[in-house]
Amino acid sequence: MDAIKRSGFLTLFILLTSLLHHPHHARAADKQKVRPAGVAGSFYPADPKELGKTVDDYLARATVAEIKGSIVALVAPHAGYPFSGPVAAYSYALLRGRKFARVVVIAPSHYVAFPFNSIYDGDAYSTPLGQVPVDKDFAAKLAGMSPLIKFSGQGHGEVEGHWEHALEDELPFLQRVLGDFKLVPVVMGDQDYQASRALGVSLAKLVEKENRASGGGYDTLIVASSDLSHYHTYDDAVTMDHKTLKAVEEWDYFNLSINSEQRLWEACGGGGIVAAMIAAERLGARQATLLKYANSGDVTPDKTRVVGYGAVALTKAAGPGGAKETEFKLNSQEKQQLLKIAKESVESAVRQGKLYQCSPAGLEALARDRGAFVTLKEKGELRGCIGYITPLKPLCMTVRDVAAYAALQDPRFQPVGVAELNQLEYEISVLSPLHRVTDWKQIQVGRDGLLVRKGDRQGVLLPQVATEEHWDRNTFLDQTCVKAGLPPRCWQDEDADVFQFTAVVFGQHRPSESMIPDEPSDRRPGEMPGRRAPGSPPQ
Repeated sequence: MDAIKRSGFLTLFILLTSLLHHPHHARAADKQKVRPAGVAGSFYPADPKELGKTVDDYLARATVAEIKGSIVALVAPHAGYPFSGPVAAYSYALLRGRKFARVVVIAPSHYVAFPFNSIYDGDAYSTPLGQVPVDKDFAAKLAGMSPLIKFSGQGHGEVEGHWEHALEDELPFLQRVLGDFKLVPVVMGDQDYQASRALGVSLAKLVEKENRASGGGYDTLIVASSDLSHYHTYDDAVTMDHKTLKAVEEWDYFNLSINSEQRLWEACGGGGIVAAMIAAERLGARQATLLKYANSGDVTPDKTRVVGYGAVALTKAAGPGGAKETEFKLNSQEKQQLLKIAKESVESAVRQGKLYQCSPAGLEALARDRGAFVTLKEKGELRGCIGYITPLKPLCMTVRDVAAYAALQDPRFQPVGVAELNQLEYEISVLSPLHRVTDWKQIQVGRDGLLVRKGDRQGVLLPQVATEEHWDRNTFLDQTCVKAGLPPRCWQDEDADVFQFTAVVFGQHRPSESMIPDEPSDRRPGEMPGRRAPGSPPQ
């Protein structure tokens, strides 16, 4: 009997212990970290019914573009819904009838900077339409692929009364068109090329691995959340924004990254667009389609300080094909005008130390932003060669700038003197957009120039160089690495990128000597060596 009593007391003790401790542990285990709807009621409606109707109305008014092939990634804006919602709807309307179990949203950090890509370290993001669970397994794998990708709350929370809106803004659209899906929320604390590349390459590798494991197609969608230019006049915004969008359409994400970093072009989520393009390219996509462009001046009467918005789809073509590309050509009148600008620029720089004032002279090709090099020779010998790889300015101004730099700032030569002006020969190379080499056989010696980028080192050689030096493809690649100060075989390294471009080359005489161009220093474009050109605007 005593044994039975002791057994009963023991059972009661265990039961009480269980009641006291187990519920606490269960609650602790079940408690989730959920990122609240921080901008509901400001950027978009807080009421679920109103929000659902608002999004549905935008989607109903958006024209659905005819897209052939697989949608790999989208670009969509993230401002207050009355301003950006009608544009964002053009991207999300494409998702009707399509299924994606996982969506990676890449957004910029507006209020705090940090040197990595931050994947939310919680369990879900919340909007008035419900919670979106984080795909923690995929996110953990992604965070383990690069030191520039980390689990963190950085960029996802509230900073001095401001909630980061860029990622949250995309979710109600995704909830309405996809229903249930898992989210991989990424906020970029740094949007330079290295951070964008690390995210894009890692994302592509992981998605490809997941696809192989599942035997499925593109179950993962990538969304780059980005507005375009900020607070310019309506006309200036349209001009600047179409430069950014043109680079996306031409699949020139390298120049998009460089010009965005230098604030020559503006996209607050430009790094996310670059990362999405890098990932999409490695997943087989090379087609970018502009779906819609507008700015806040299309919604309000204020045309003095507008914000630009663009919707873009990045797709893998159903059949063979790649990025849309129209061959860039110059007619004889345009070539002669550029040669005249180069000569007048050198004369003005050498004789007067002034920046030559030029214009496109009514020639449309000269008004387009293009990279270009100017090569100077004297009695057949190289006298200077400098250029802009990236399309920093309209072509006429680019040629004007680099002609003066070639005469006065090529570090391999003394500055050109007045007595030499009548002996100079001019050659101009106008560059195409840059495309990453995905197959070494794509490189055609004599047609293509090369740019090698690894870390913070970069080397460039024009198409003429390989022909004049009688190099084969591998030697050309090796020598471009050497030009960057890297080992000859660096082009084979996984962390190196090789870009190819073509050039329209013309001049007074065909040069017979090797041309190995140097780029200008970090001095602002528009300045003469050692002095500021009169009236040149800050860049």
